[in-house]
Amino acid sequence: MHTTVGIIGGGPAGLLLARLLHNAGIDSVVLERRDRVYVEQRQRAGILEQATVDALRDAGAGARLDTEGLAHDGIELRFDGRSHRVDFPSLADGRRVWVYAQTEVVKDLIALQLTEGGPLLFDAEVRAVEAVDSDRPVIRYTHEGREQTLTCDYVVGCDGFHGVSRAAVPERERTTYERTYPYSWLGILAEAPPVYDELVYAHSERGFALASMRSPSVSRLYLQVENGTDPADWPDERIWDELDARLALAAEPEWRLKRGPVTQKSVLPMRSSVTEPMRYGRLLLAGDAAHIVPPTGAKGLNLAAADVIVLARALAHWSSTGSTGLLDTYSDTCLRRVWRAEHFSYSMTTTLHTDPEQSAFDTRLQLSQLHRIADAPHAAAELAENYVGLPLQTQG
Repeated sequence: MHTTVGIIGGGPAGLLLARLLHNAGIDSVVLERRDRVYVEQRQRAGILEQATVDALRDAGAGARLDTEGLAHDGIELRFDGRSHRVDFPSLADGRRVWVYAQTEVVKDLIALQLTEGGPLLFDAEVRAVEAVDSDRPVIRYTHEGREQTLTCDYVVGCDGFHGVSRAAVPERERTTYERTYPYSWLGILAEAPPVYDELVYAHSERGFALASMRSPSVSRLYLQVENGTDPADWPDERIWDELDARLALAAEPEWRLKRGPVTQKSVLPMRSSVTEPMRYGRLLLAGDAAHIVPPTGAKGLNLAAADVIVLARALAHWSSTGSTGLLDTYSDTCLRRVWRAEHFSYSMTTTLHTDPEQSAFDTRLQLSQLHRIADAPHAAAELAENYVGLPLQTQG
């Protein structure tokens, strides 16, 4: 089988790219190693930037987002006994974010791909990516018990940090920059209505906490915990009690979250990673295959979407003109945005979390930065502009 673009990975990046290419008249094949049920149920991000929402709408995948997504115009910061709301529209030229779970984005894109797009193969285990430095790359994969081969004009790796795509770039040709944080997130999904209409980020002596949501009846909540934490060591009642303690304000001593059945519980390690370049020959990396951010700044899914928006336009330009100019600048164009998002996510993470070895001096620096955001409009504007997403640059 031959296709113009072979896409490895059926997550939001691969599926959005396939949809954008379909709309541009470019054929593709998506290979996903997991089954459809798994892909549609795996919990990941839930905050969409303006540019991501615009791309989904333009791709024809915005109907449920527009009816079920929750538009958010700000976040609340809780620290040092006070609360401060960062208002996005007034600080970031009217832009906002949406709460709409990655699982729902994936369901919408899968439905479109299966009804209108090219082949989407689940349970397709990619074994190797070969000849990416030639004009006819080869993807070798197993599907329905058979070894199969897909030749392509271009291969796009959307299969994550540990996928075969990243490994297909020779070690001598790539550099990976990494940082591992000395804490993790314990996250839960609960059948409990959110107490607040917007996200609440809390800095406390007990550690970081985040109150988020997936819908008006489902809460998504996080606690900073030690690396290596076993979720089984955190019974539901202990989690709720700790969330209440970290999110409460001195002015509201009786404040409590609304509790309900916990339906999912997991621990998420925190790390940052960037692999450069994002292109080798006719292999292009996108999403987690090229970069990972800690979830504090809500950038992971949005960076992946930005990658494939840039890439789809570059491939459409090549298809219509024969010029590889935009493909040649793909990596540099994306990496400028990636490093900006990495810095923002790093700053949010290190400002709000308590390092197990930090001193009282370090804590005072964190509080100083948080007070600056609350008291200086230009500092709040910088946070807001980065949180809602910087304007998307599509050319190098």
